[in-house]
Amino acid sequence: MSVILGISAFYHDSAAALVVDGVVVAAAQEERFTRKKHESGFPHQAIAFCLAQAGREIEELDHVVFYEKPFLKFERILETHLAHAPRGLESFMTSIPIWLRSKLYLSRVIAKGLNGRYRKRILFVEHHQSHAASAFYQSPFEKAAILTVDGAGEWTTTAIGLGVDSKIQLHSELRFPDSLGLLYSAFTYFCGFQVNSGEGKLMGLAPLGTPEYADVILENLIDLQSDGSFQLNQEFFDYCTGRKMTSSKFDQLFDGPPRTPESPLTQREKNLAASIQLVIESALLKIANHLHESTQCDQLCIAGGVALNCVANGKLLRESRFKKIWVNAAPGDAGGAIGAALFTWHQILENPRNKTAAASPFLGPQYSNTQIRDALTKHNANFQELSSVELTDAVADDLSNEKIIGWFQNRMEFGPRALGNRSILADPRPKNIQDQLNRTVKFREPFRPFAPVILQEESAKWFSTDHPSPLMSFAAFLQPAVPTTMFPGITHVDRSSRIQTIASVDNPILHQLLDRFRTRTDCPMLVNTSFNVRGEPIVCSPDDAYRCFMKTNLDTLAIGNFYLVKEDQPEAKIESPPQKQKITWLNRSFHAWEILTFPVRWAISKTALLLVYYLCVFPLSLLRNRWKLKNEPIPISQSIQKTISYWQPRTPTTDKTSYFRQY
Repeated sequence: MSVILGISAFYHDSAAALVVDGVVVAAAQEERFTRKKHESGFPHQAIAFCLAQAGREIEELDHVVFYEKPFLKFERILETHLAHAPRGLESFMTSIPIWLRSKLYLSRVIAKGLNGRYRKRILFVEHHQSHAASAFYQSPFEKAAILTVDGAGEWTTTAIGLGVDSKIQLHSELRFPDSLGLLYSAFTYFCGFQVNSGEGKLMGLAPLGTPEYADVILENLIDLQSDGSFQLNQEFFDYCTGRKMTSSKFDQLFDGPPRTPESPLTQREKNLAASIQLVIESALLKIANHLHESTQCDQLCIAGGVALNCVANGKLLRESRFKKIWVNAAPGDAGGAIGAALFTWHQILENPRNKTAAASPFLGPQYSNTQIRDALTKHNANFQELSSVELTDAVADDLSNEKIIGWFQNRMEFGPRALGNRSILADPRPKNIQDQLNRTVKFREPFRPFAPVILQEESAKWFSTDHPSPLMSFAAFLQPAVPTTMFPGITHVDRSSRIQTIASVDNPILHQLLDRFRTRTDCPMLVNTSFNVRGEPIVCSPDDAYRCFMKTNLDTLAIGNFYLVKEDQPEAKIESPPQKQKITWLNRSFHAWEILTFPVRWAISKTALLLVYYLCVFPLSLLRNRWKLKNEPIPISQSIQKTISYWQPRTPTTDKTSYFRQY
């Protein structure tokens, strides 16, 4: 028996996953435990959960694998600083100390995070290999083309290849700074949303605008070839210096400076969102068709942060040459923990795939009725304990009476989307339900749409697709005969919806609830949105669920076998702050010493960094850039060539000992 722990951390969405004999038995994001959205620190609690779920100890781990190669990423950062000195000074002063303190010593950091109890060597898999493995090995396909696309891994931003049986080979790539993920994030930033968090908002904003800037983007920002390869004109971006995403030339091109976050949205932002969404879809479609031509395979697996763009995924499903497409529940960096572990099992250890093990998104914690009862009792909550039939009947009645439900059942989902176990559910038919949910429950922007969860056997009747979508990975359109006003809660302005289809084998209790709701209303779907409020992670524990229930306008809560009505609950109590740790004279002395020496330490470290930058980095940058001007071709901003390909070949990894190195 082989037990493999996969870890993704230190950028955003830290996570851990445990694979036992090729089967993913547990996975969770650290944010669900720390309650800090997009938590980037070492996933202590996620690892502890995974081990407890499998009944394992750290000493029983056969392998620990990290989802990328730190030295290669550091090489890219140093090379970028050399290319853009002296404009990158601020980024250099911020990022280099972090790398020198910890990120260059990840073997040591991970060993310390495992309390020194793991004594074997740690493996390191390339970022896009982790993405590819998370896509292919969790798919139902024995053979599939693979596309990974995100902001950046080490150097790779986009990779294409093929998976056959238990082997993956990525044969071509595009490299930093040319990145569809960073291009989309630049527009996310420019439209006033937070990078690595607000891209979904930009996608939701797009249907409210018209793509009037699409040609401007294609003529000035991106040289997109017929095979999907591309190059970005870096004159319009500033992410290489680490200061901001876009440059002053970007402002001039798009009629002014970036939108101030939280300020009113204008038609410009809506049109920009529509334009970049169209460009991204066009690029992905070209890449997909090129990949189909090169692999002659009808199945496609996609991963990387850009794979969270369900609108683009839906377009690929409708218009690309692929007949079937798979996107896993966590295609972003969190899913890299699963991918790294599965890559180790199949590619490095050369084990065959377990064809009977279906990939499930429900890999997180589960709480017994006893644990839930204890949590509710602690909060002095008033509740009823019901059988599963009684519970689904009560909730179906509430939903048919237009009440909004907190729904907490079984194991928590892995990934950024609630798939029916940590969800807020509502009737999609009331005219004002979308506004009500956004304004009084989720506390988020009014333009943001909601997804439907629908009985799989009914989906083709209402939506223009018969492709299963149990992981909410694809957007589809209402059938032409279905009026937009019929389901305002889940219909965006362009008649699209990010659908989730549910078969009875996927989630029996949710399927049962939908069936009972259909019996009462002839409506086979519900609004399904994540059980959280804006700025917070999805709830994990019964405590999280009860707190969220009490501070929002949810009407009822179905948690395990327990049923709670909001108006029956006592006034929410303000929790007393944690007690301060008793300060001893030794602690006082230590803190005093830190305070007194901080100015000296700060001055020494900053002076040292400035000396390194201006005596080493800057001169090397001048020499490098002068040499490049003599030897490199004219940049695309001056001469756009339409007959070339930017794809670069990837060399297959044959030396398995390389996975024990950080480069």
